[in-house]
Amino acid sequence: MSSPTGPASGLPVRMPRPRQPGRHRRPEPVAAPEGAPALVLAVPGVPSTTARGLADEAASIARSELPGLDVRIGYVDGEDTDSAEFPTLRAVLAHTAAQRVARYEQALAAGVEAKEPEGPDAVVVPLLAGPDSALLHRVQQDLVDSRAAVELTDVLGPHPLLAEALHVRLSEAGLARADRARLFTVATAADGIVLAAVGGEEAVQAAGITGMLLAARLAVPVMAAALDVEGSVAATAQQLRGSGSHQLALAPYLIGPEVDASLLEAAARDAGCAVAEPLGAYPAIGKLALSKYTTALGIAPQPSGAPVR
Repeated sequence: MSSPTGPASGLPVRMPRPRQPGRHRRPEPVAAPEGAPALVLAVPGVPSTTARGLADEAASIARSELPGLDVRIGYVDGEDTDSAEFPTLRAVLAHTAAQRVARYEQALAAGVEAKEPEGPDAVVVPLLAGPDSALLHRVQQDLVDSRAAVELTDVLGPHPLLAEALHVRLSEAGLARADRARLFTVATAADGIVLAAVGGEEAVQAAGITGMLLAARLAVPVMAAALDVEGSVAATAQQLRGSGSHQLALAPYLIGPEVDASLLEAAARDAGCAVAEPLGAYPAIGKLALSKYTTALGIAPQPSGAPVR
């Protein structure tokens, strides 16, 4: 039985670990600043349970990296209904702004000294690996329609962490070695990669940067193609074959909800390529979304594994 001053004799006592001095000292844990704006993930594509699960996982990773962070999910192509499961981006932003004002007014009414809300109500991060001007235009229209004070960040790529994620998805499909340092081969490993992006030529150019990082990891040629431009994937595959590649793989430079899965399957069939899974809920997605948020607000942390610009 414990006494008022501590546990009874003979019971172990959990004491706080002394902080290590010098440069080996562990950093203090970072939490979201009080009153920080919400991180809103703008999810493209038709709302679905799969898209919701993916966005929930990215949100969970962001919260684990920055405790206390308010993360919300809004659908760019959602219907204008009061759906709790699939709220539109416009509705989420309007609700977020209204809540912030209400908290301030409640504090004043209760006689609590409170600062008037400053800065954005939310920071919106598009859940996109690369630029898609048509979709980003819809995001910007939602921001205007919501009448909230919002800061919109860039898309997640290009970035080394996305090259890592692509490598992992290819290795999971048996299309690449999981680790170049290990001296074993994969019989089905591709000797050329078509990196499929959506968003036209701008998206292809941006994907090409991550493609160069992927090529360095795999030591095979990687070329980007536009999944939403008819014939682009097949033409890129033919170009790779013309340069000496014979066993090709299609690596989707996509989070997942951006396009219908049938479009990806049809492109792979036309190009005669095996296909890997989209990036999906790979941990880098949540970390990069958080990085966009923290960079916009000038706070830490950065995602682990690679520097973020």
